[in-house]
Amino acid sequence: MKFSVNWLREFVDLPKNPEEIAELLTRAGVETENIETRGAKIEKVIVSQILASSRHPNADRLSVCEVDDGSGTKRQIVCGATNYKVGDKVLLALPGAVLPSRREAEGGFQIKVTKMRGVESEGMLCSAIELGLGSDAAGLLILSPEAKIGAPISDLFPSDTILDVEITPNRGDLLSHFGLAREIAALTGKKLKSTLSESKIPVKKTGITISRTRECPFFSARKIDNVQVRPSPQWLQAKIEGVGIRSINNIVDISNFVMLELGQPTHAFDADKLKGAINVRLAREGEKFLALDGKTYSLKPDNLVVADQERAVGIGGVMGGEETGVTDSTKNILLEAAYFLPASIRHSARSLSLPSDASYRFERGVDPEMILRASARAAELIREIAGGTPAKEINIAGKILPSPADVSLTYEKCDRVVGVAIKPKAVDEILTGFGLKKTSAAKTTKWKIPSYRRDLKRDVDLIEEVVRAYGAEKIPGTDRSRAMRSSLADRSHDLESALCERLVAGGLSEVRTSKLIPRNAPSFSENAIALQNPLSEDHVALRPSLLSGLLGVFERNVRAGAERVALFELGRVFVPPSGREERRAGFLVWGKIVSDPHWRTADQGQLDFFDLKGAVESVFPQKLSFQRSTRPTLSLAVEIYAGNQLIGIAGQLSRFSLKIDAPGDVFVAELSLDRPVQGLGSRATFREFGRFPAITRDVAMVLSEGLTHEEILKVIFLGNPPWLERAEFFDQLVGDEAARRFGPNKKSVAYRLTYRDRSRTLTSEEVTAAHARIRERLQRELGAQLRE
Repeated sequence: MKFSVNWLREFVDLPKNPEEIAELLTRAGVETENIETRGAKIEKVIVSQILASSRHPNADRLSVCEVDDGSGTKRQIVCGATNYKVGDKVLLALPGAVLPSRREAEGGFQIKVTKMRGVESEGMLCSAIELGLGSDAAGLLILSPEAKIGAPISDLFPSDTILDVEITPNRGDLLSHFGLAREIAALTGKKLKSTLSESKIPVKKTGITISRTRECPFFSARKIDNVQVRPSPQWLQAKIEGVGIRSINNIVDISNFVMLELGQPTHAFDADKLKGAINVRLAREGEKFLALDGKTYSLKPDNLVVADQERAVGIGGVMGGEETGVTDSTKNILLEAAYFLPASIRHSARSLSLPSDASYRFERGVDPEMILRASARAAELIREIAGGTPAKEINIAGKILPSPADVSLTYEKCDRVVGVAIKPKAVDEILTGFGLKKTSAAKTTKWKIPSYRRDLKRDVDLIEEVVRAYGAEKIPGTDRSRAMRSSLADRSHDLESALCERLVAGGLSEVRTSKLIPRNAPSFSENAIALQNPLSEDHVALRPSLLSGLLGVFERNVRAGAERVALFELGRVFVPPSGREERRAGFLVWGKIVSDPHWRTADQGQLDFFDLKGAVESVFPQKLSFQRSTRPTLSLAVEIYAGNQLIGIAGQLSRFSLKIDAPGDVFVAELSLDRPVQGLGSRATFREFGRFPAITRDVAMVLSEGLTHEEILKVIFLGNPPWLERAEFFDQLVGDEAARRFGPNKKSVAYRLTYRDRSRTLTSEEVTAAHARIRERLQRELGAQLRE
């Protein structure tokens, strides 16, 4: 939230340097994000009044204005804005003025007498953005009718410093200038210049019904007659616009001013447009509501509304309705001030995608004791500025929430938690400065919590307040480290770190992609769980797969000219329809085996399915099996099993799944990491190289085409044959040629078997005998026809 330093000074004495204020707040846990200087000291920019306006003879979008600048001579100005009317007072940049928002390298943009489409213009009428007074570039900056013609801009917009402060969600009491000034007074030990007295206006319990006291415990409404709706005086416009709220009219501006000053939102209804008594109720199913932002919302039964006898006139704590809003013709108003349940307001604002300055405060909790005070403050300003006549009584319904429960604190625990001894008197002074009242002086003290600090519920909360005021920088550091036993989360992290190291060593690059996916994500994301209130079209649903993000990275790399893409990602997905979270590993490989060509190796070939398979097998060192399958997005699909459990899929992407025409095939895989990854974290074991020579024998055989490599190896190693060190597949004949030579549904394969004994040299006769036993087993178990 933005705070005016000049406005804060009305409540408390501040350090002269704004940086000191920011440092004070930041040390106390209220971070100041930015310090900005506002105001205008621009020479030759003055107040003027538009006396006449006509269409430009040579341009449809321009007009020719006659203005009074206070010199006694009328000026002719060509203007492109349309938001003004004759009689309005605006800021005029005279010839010679340099506008700060248009500075160029050689100086600035200087206003000159010039001709625009054949018509002379003796200056320029300015918008807020052209003067550096705001971001509104939609039209001229319309001034208050009380602005003096010819007055310099510095008289209207005195210099000020704006603090942009990040308020944490539990500190709703700081969302006002009075609240932040109260905090600064407590931190500096100074007294507030002015405090708020209780409202002494008589109340009566008529004219209001609260049907949902849980969502709205207290509601007040005060009638104010004979108001004159017009532009706000310049001081009011400057105050609210200085902290980022656009001026609309005096009634709306007063409501916003009170909210910024005291933290309590109020709302003014056009009383003559209301039909009967007020009822605070839940919306009806499908009830329509036209809000002040000009949009019609379809309400749900859990949305709280303020209604009259016929329809909803406001979404409670969020926004009023256009049908009962204050306009230039409004004569009588009904001023609302209420307390709404934070959770109810948060739900309505999120479900309707309708955040507002009021809902921002109600969501964090307003001070119940400020409701009637804020109403009285707004009514008094409306009487002064808009000439209204407030009713002598205020209508109320419900009960103001009671003060928070008392909190007990022992000085001994305070010293123990903080780590240093703080005198009890100092603790009492700090807590009293924050508005707490000591109700018990025993060894265990009791403290009455003010109504605006409902975040203070436990003794440690009070200790935190002591630390914030005492100064955390005064507390010496101590070594409180402890050896902790390794947890399941620690082991999981270590395993995944080892997994990443192995994949990177294998030539893959790790990527991190968003857990939110766009509306046009690939087809395997069509069933993704949609967000109720997405922040942008690029983040509308939770990803059910890692592959959509990997494809996005792949497409960007190909467009950038990459010739090789080998990626992996470890992350969470959200499985529809329940949204169950699952940890997965995703892979994508495409392109050349090596990205940089070399004169010795002109052609290194392309990455294929077996490169992908090798990466997948490095994730699960235990035995995996791959079985053919079908998937709509994969032209070649396999399912990956660990034992009998399906843990993932792999395959070649079909062309219609790609948004880019990339040469070569794209291979992807995705598998679950929720199954414990075994072997990655275990200690490596080593053995010395064999000192005795190995002997190799080949076996070639004709087999059924349906037998897999895994099934053949299983038979070769059945019973752990002696001296057999490894078996390597090195040749095959399949397809039509195999069918012609060996018969239908047949294939020929060849393996090289290596034998070695680690204690002696094997004889040829021993190896021949062992090899013969394996050949016999292949014939018996697989029906193999051995070839010489």
